[in-house]
Order: sequence, then C-alpha cells, then structure tokens
Amino acid sequence: MFLVTTTETDPSRRPKMPGMINGGFYPKRNDWPAQYPSVVIAVDDIKTSMKKVADAGGKVLGEPMEIQGYGLYVSFFDSEGNRVSMMQPDESRMSKAK
Repeated sequence: MFLVTTTETDPSRRPKMPGMINGGFYPKRNDWPAQYPSVVIAVDDIKTSMKKVADAGGKVLGEPMEIQGYGLYVSFFDSEGNRVSMMQPDESRMSKAK
C-alpha cells in the first residue's frame, strides 16, 4: 500500500501520464532489507553520467538495465556513500508526454 505517490496512477499503480515515473513512501516492514528513500535523477546520456560519477569518486553498481517503456536505469554510490540512481528516459515515451 502506498502512503504517498509522486504522480497520478491507474488501478494497477502505473503512472497515467506517459514519461512519468512513480515513487512513493511505503510502510516500513521488519522483513524487508535496505528501506530508505531512493532518489532517481534523469540524465540525457547514462554512459556519460556513469563516467562522471566514477571520475568524481563515486561507484556505479553494475551496468544499466532497461525498464521497458521507461528507459535505462542504474544505481550508484556517490562520493559520500549515499545510494542514488539515474535514469535515461526512453525518448519515444517522452515525446508522447510533450
């Protein structure tokens, strides 16, 4: 169950507007690991951004994965140890949102 969401969703909890991603706060559960807020930053070029993270002292966690209909996604630790993620939005989906 969502407590708060970041965009309007349909009955299956997917964003109604093309190009939007959703986030939310969920009730904390003792049986789920690593429960903390996650920030996702939109980038124009995920490979270039991954290199910038590494060059600035961060650590990229693996290779980008494709989230169908949304874009390329990868997580990283910044130079202070905060876990953050980046996404290169799917351009075809973004053009529908304009």
